[in-house]
Amino acid sequence: LMIKLSFCITKKDDLTIDEFYNYWLNNHAPLVKKLSNDLKIVKYIQLHSRKFDFLEESKNSRIMNSYPPKEYNGIAEIYWDSWEDLEDLPKTKKARKAGKILLEDEAKFIKFSESPMIFSEIYQII
Repeated sequence: LMIKLSFCITKKDDLTIDEFYNYWLNNHAPLVKKLSNDLKIVKYIQLHSRKFDFLEESKNSRIMNSYPPKEYNGIAEIYWDSWEDLEDLPKTKKARKAGKILLEDEAKFIKFSESPMIFSEIYQII
């Protein structure tokens, strides 16, 4: 069993989409990598959303309301080996410090009020 945090990210209003992606990939990602051991992170993935006209029909076929749902600029996926690893993080000084550093950096480019998080267990089907 693996644990995953899906962080649906909306960029801050004062950033262009290119500025957002550049900062997230070239500034924040290396910081996550550097602090990953302190936070027991075993995998970190960034999904940068893209729009293409040829995908609109497929996307719109799943919209059940008359208005489109919120679209995010990307999704960060963070993985841990167990719920226990995640639960134990606040107990260590290194993890608390690393979490604070990442949160302060995220505040530079993420609009938290429009960026929900989902914690989940992974069941691989294929």
